[in-house]
Amino acid sequence: MKPGRWISSLLAALVAGSASAHAFLDHARPAVGSVVHAAPERVEVWFSEDLEPAFSTLKVMNAAGKQVDKMDKSVPGGDRSRMSVSVNALPPGNYRVRWRAVSVDTHVTQGDFTFEIAP
Repeated sequence: MKPGRWISSLLAALVAGSASAHAFLDHARPAVGSVVHAAPERVEVWFSEDLEPAFSTLKVMNAAGKQVDKMDKSVPGGDRSRMSVSVNALPPGNYRVRWRAVSVDTHVTQGDFTFEIAP
């Protein structure tokens, strides 16, 4: 293999390896974009990588933008790829979940999703 190709291959492998080290949202409960008929007691999110709990956040907001969770975000049961927050009694309506995940290798990702509680 020519030296230039070897270096290009090495750089491509390094970039691919570092890209996979980010904690991306894998799934959530309630599910992303779902309509549920019973208000959840907790909102839970799972990520593709382990998190640094002290630097990761999870918030639930109502349609008016008011935070409606109990601000007790945790990484329950020793599963560092999962965050959970309990919520107050939620009436029917639309809710937005905002998360910020700092993976154990310090990469930061963030995002949000919605779910609806139907009457």
